[in-house]
Amino acid sequence: MKAPPRWLPSEACRPFVGEAPVFYPTSEEFEDTLAYINSIRSIVEAYGICKIVPPPSWAPPCPLKDKKVWEQTEFSTRIQYVDLLQNREPLRKKQRKRKRRRHFNSKSRRRAHPEHSQSNNASDSEEKFGFKSGPNFTLETFKQFADEFKNSYFRLEGPQDHCTETRQDKWCLPSVDDIEGEYWRIVEQPTDEVEVYYGADLETGTWGSGFPKESSSPTDSEINQYLKSGWNLNNLSRLPGSVLRFEEVDISGVVVPWLYIGMCFSSFCWHVEDHHLYSMNYMHWGEPKVWYGVPGRRASEFESTMRKHLPDLFEEQPDLLNELVTQLSPTVLKSEGVPVYRVVQNSGEFVLTSPRGYHSGFNCGFNCAEAVNVAPVDWLQNGLGAVELYSTQRRKTSLSHDKLLLAAVGKAVLSLWEISALKKENSENLRWKNVCGKDGMLTNIVKARVGLEEKRYDNLPLLMRFQKMDNDFDPKMERECFYCFYDLHLSAACCCCSEGKFACLKHANRLCRCDVENRFVLVRYTIDELNTWIKALEDCKDALEACVSYGFDMLEKGDRYGIDDPSEKSAKPKTDAKQIGSDCGSSMSGVASDHSPSPRLIDLVDSSSNPHAEQRLDVVVEPINLGSVDSVAGKLMCRKDAIFPRGYKSQVKFFNCCNPLVKSSYTSEIIDAGPLGYIFKVSLEEPPHETFVSASAEKCWEMVLHRLNHEIALLGRSGNQELPPLQTSINGLEMFGFLSPAILEAIEALDPQHHCTEYWNNKFLHKELTSAAGNKYSLGTRGGEGLEMGNGGVQGVGKEAEPEQEEAKAGLGKGESSSCLIGREEEEEVRRVMRRLMKKADGEEMGTLQKIMRQGSTSTAWRVAIETLTEEAEERKATCSK
Repeated sequence: MKAPPRWLPSEACRPFVGEAPVFYPTSEEFEDTLAYINSIRSIVEAYGICKIVPPPSWAPPCPLKDKKVWEQTEFSTRIQYVDLLQNREPLRKKQRKRKRRRHFNSKSRRRAHPEHSQSNNASDSEEKFGFKSGPNFTLETFKQFADEFKNSYFRLEGPQDHCTETRQDKWCLPSVDDIEGEYWRIVEQPTDEVEVYYGADLETGTWGSGFPKESSSPTDSEINQYLKSGWNLNNLSRLPGSVLRFEEVDISGVVVPWLYIGMCFSSFCWHVEDHHLYSMNYMHWGEPKVWYGVPGRRASEFESTMRKHLPDLFEEQPDLLNELVTQLSPTVLKSEGVPVYRVVQNSGEFVLTSPRGYHSGFNCGFNCAEAVNVAPVDWLQNGLGAVELYSTQRRKTSLSHDKLLLAAVGKAVLSLWEISALKKENSENLRWKNVCGKDGMLTNIVKARVGLEEKRYDNLPLLMRFQKMDNDFDPKMERECFYCFYDLHLSAACCCCSEGKFACLKHANRLCRCDVENRFVLVRYTIDELNTWIKALEDCKDALEACVSYGFDMLEKGDRYGIDDPSEKSAKPKTDAKQIGSDCGSSMSGVASDHSPSPRLIDLVDSSSNPHAEQRLDVVVEPINLGSVDSVAGKLMCRKDAIFPRGYKSQVKFFNCCNPLVKSSYTSEIIDAGPLGYIFKVSLEEPPHETFVSASAEKCWEMVLHRLNHEIALLGRSGNQELPPLQTSINGLEMFGFLSPAILEAIEALDPQHHCTEYWNNKFLHKELTSAAGNKYSLGTRGGEGLEMGNGGVQGVGKEAEPEQEEAKAGLGKGESSSCLIGREEEEEVRRVMRRLMKKADGEEMGTLQKIMRQGSTSTAWRVAIETLTEEAEERKATCSK
C-alpha cells in the first residue's frame, strides 16, 4: 500500500546558528596529529566543535567494505523514537495525552513492552528510553532498509519549488537543509510517530574497525602508512603526548573506537564526553552527518537551559544528560543566550569536539562513522574538573584521573632527565619539556591537584593516622569512595572495622562511627614528595635528581622500564603481602640526601611470612674497571653503604631480559652525568642491546628484573614450559659487584684518605655499635643505609641475617624498623608524655604539630622541629645543672 505523504516542508523548523570552523591541514601539518590539534586548540575551544578536512592524498582503505563483512557480518541496532527526543512526558505520566496521528516505518511497529511488563513500576524499557534493542542487520540489508525509509519518507506528489531535483517518478531529492528542517520539525512539533534504527556504540574490538589494523603484506607501503598514522583512530588515543597512552585497560569507546551505522533521522542526543575528554569522529562513507556544538566554557549555561525547558524530565531524572536520549532545539538554546555552532560532516572528514563541549546531531541517510577519545596534556585540567564534578553528582568514573596524571608527571620528569643528563633529545621528550617549567601547563595542573589534596588533609580530624599506601592497593581495578565514587589512587580513608571499604578524604567522616584512633588514611605520596615532583617539573636540578633516584616506580609508568624505547610497556610483578604497613612517622619519606630508593610499606613485611622475600642470586661479578674516587658536580660519589667510583664497570651473567631461556652478559657502569652528578647504567651485551639507566644501582637492576618478568609472563601465556620462574627480587648493589668482598676491598683502597666520610663514618659506627651490643643485632637504617630493605624485609648487607636478628625481627610490628625496637612499656610512656604535652597546647599548636608529624621524618619541618626540641632540652639540662 502506498505510504501517505510525510514530509511537511512548509512547517520546517531549521535552526539558524553559526557555523563552526573548518580546517584544511597541509600534508606536512597532517603528519603529527596531536601537534595539529594543539595548533588549532585555542580556536576550537571558542566553538566547542570543528571540522578537519584531510589533504586530498588521505584515502585510507576501509576493511568494512570487504564483501564478506558487507554481506555476512551482522550488527545490533537500537530503536529511536525521534518524535519523543524532546517532547515526552515523565514516567509518572505514562498515559500519553496528545493524539498520535501517523507513524512511519516500513516495518511493523516495534514498541513492544519488555518481558517484565507486569511490574507495577515504570518498565525497564521506559526507564531506558531510547535504548530498546532493534533487529540485527548486515551492512547490505541496513543500507537497503535505510534507503527504502528515506525514499518513502521524502516522496512527494507533483513538482516542488524547493526540491533540489525532481524525477519522473515524482520523487524529490532533499538537501541537507531540507532534512535538517524536517528533523527539527519532528523533534519540536511532532504530529507523527517517527521510529528509526541506529547501529550505535559498536565495539571495533569485536565487530571490526573501518581503519586498517593489520596488513596482509608487510611490503604494502600504501596500507602501512595508514596502519601507523595518528589519524587512524585505532592509534589516536595512545599516541605519544596523549595521557590515555598510560591507561592500562582498553576501555571500549574511550581508548578503543566505536562504530556508528546511521540512517536518516537517527540521532546522537546532547551529551559531553566521559571525563570531558576530546573526541574525534571520522566518517568512512555515506550521507552527511549534521553536528551541533556548544563551547565547553558555556556548559553550565547549557545545562541550566535544558533544566529550565524540560523541568519535569529533570525532576524525575536529575542525571538525564548522562543518558544521551534527550534533544533540545538549537533555536531554544540560542534564544537563552547559549551559543550553538553547526558542522556538516561528509564522507572522509573528521569532526573534533573539545573538552566539556556539549554536542549532538543526526544523520541524513545511510552512513558509517567511527569515533574515539584522545587526551592531550591540556585535557588534564578539564579532567580534574570532571572528577570533582562527578564526586558532587555521586557519579562513577570510567578511568583514574590521578593515575594518568601521575604517569604523565613521571614521563615528563623522565623526559627532562633524558634531555639534561643524557643529552638525548627527540620529538617526544621535547613535547613533554614544552609543558613543564615554572608556569608550564602540566606543572600548573599538578599544583592545582596537590593544592586540593593539601586542603583535604587539613580538614581531617587532628588525631587521624597516616600510612603509606602499598603498590598493590589498586593494580588491576580502581578503588573508589563508597559514598561518592571518587577515585582513590592518591589517597583513601579506611577503618579497622570495615576491611575493603574506603572513602575519599572529603567523606572520611562518613566511613563509620568508630573512634578516630581506629581510622587511618592511606597515601601514595606525601605532600612533601608531591611538591618535590612539582619542583622537578619546574626543572629544578636537585628535585629532578631526587625524583629519578627515589621515584622511578612512577617514571616506569611513563611507558617502559628502559629509556631507549618509550613505546614498550611492562607490568610490575606484585607481592603477596596483603596488609598495608606502618605509621607515617617511620615509613613515609620525603626527599633525603642519599641515593637509595624510597622505601615502601611492603619493604617492612617480615621475611619469614613473605613468600617474595629477597633471594640471594648465585652470581659472579667480574670487575672490568674500578674507576676513580673523586667528585662529580661537586659531590663525592658515595653514600652510607657504598662508594661509587666514577668510571666503574663490571660484568655479570643473568637471564636475558629479551629471551629468558638463555643467560647473557650484562655490563654495569657508573657514568658522569654532568650537572646531575653520576648515573648508573646497565646494558645487555647481546642483541637487541637493551639499556637501563637510573640514578641508583638498585633501580637499574629492578628495571632489568621487571623487563625480564614481563617477557617470562608473555612466553608463559604461549605455553612455553622451559621458562625460569618469575624472579621476585634482585639486589642491585650485588649485581654491580658492590657486595663482593674482593671488589669492596679494592674500592676502599681507592680512598686511602677516607674522603668519602659518609661511608667511612657509617662503617666505623656500625663496628662500634655492634661490638657494644655484643653483636646481638645488625645495626642499620632504612633504604640501603647499612641495611638492605628488600621486598622480603630487613636483611644485613652482604650476609644472611643471624638467628638473633630473625628473633629480633619477629618482635617488630608492621612498620617498625630495626632501629626502633621499643616495648609496650616504652610505648605507654610515649603516650603519657604526649598527652601531657597536648593538654598544655591550644588548638592551633596541636594542628601545627600534627602537620609536622604528618610530613614525615625527612621533611624540612620535621628537621626544624627536632633541632628546636634538642636545643630546648639542652638548655633546660644546662639550667638544671647550675
